[in-house]
Amino acid sequence: MATARPAPEPVSPRPVAPEPVSPDPPAAPMRPLLTQSWLDLAFLHWAVDPADVAPLLPPGTVPDTFDGATYVGLVAFRMYRVGGFGLPGLPYLGTFPETNVRLYSVDERGRRGVVFRSLDASRLIPVLVARAAFRLPYVWSRMDIARSGGTLAYTSVRRRPGPRGARSRIVLRPGEAIEEPAPLEDFLTARWALHGSFFGRTAYLPNVHPRWPLHRAELLECDEDLVAAGGLPAPAGEPVSVLYSPGVAVRFGPQRRPRAGG
Repeated sequence: MATARPAPEPVSPRPVAPEPVSPDPPAAPMRPLLTQSWLDLAFLHWAVDPADVAPLLPPGTVPDTFDGATYVGLVAFRMYRVGGFGLPGLPYLGTFPETNVRLYSVDERGRRGVVFRSLDASRLIPVLVARAAFRLPYVWSRMDIARSGGTLAYTSVRRRPGPRGARSRIVLRPGEAIEEPAPLEDFLTARWALHGSFFGRTAYLPNVHPRWPLHRAELLECDEDLVAAGGLPAPAGEPVSVLYSPGVAVRFGPQRRPRAGG
């Protein structure tokens, strides 16, 4: 009599290794859904425990790590001339200060990205459109970017939705250009997509732009509670990385595979 064999154990798929970090954009051509420029950027980053970040990420993504740590970024800049579907960028409605709190993610296919916990912006209509059409956590805030001599000051006070009064003030002095960014600097800035929740599904939206022109920066002042408002532990101590960039022109849209043979 034949002996029944036990059913084989299900084989779990092997985890996909994250794609390499590259300071250069993907080569695949893209039909842009959105165009914009990011100008006068301040990048502040603190190391955080991946266990604190994991519950805040969309399904199917996990914290992206560098030497065992992941990071929270506070990034302040000037959005310039947002446009869509090949139309020219808008000079007023498409131009405004923005400050975002972002995390670093990798999905089941090994694709790296950012996850936004909040995006404070000073134009109400773009905030409403981004929340409704793209399900991005934009919030309306009173904001300003002021240049005085060799320093830049970025200020933000949240209006709604709340928590009302959540704020940030960053003052820095840009320094010398970085000829060859360190691996951590590339990890924190060379991000070619975002992961987000879109009608109950995890979306992946790529972007392309030239290689970041990065500068060292001296942080003169940082008073903020946006990170804690985003559900993370309040940063302890000074940021581990402070960078400045004059900016880049950016395109968002799905990547298209090049045709075979050319």
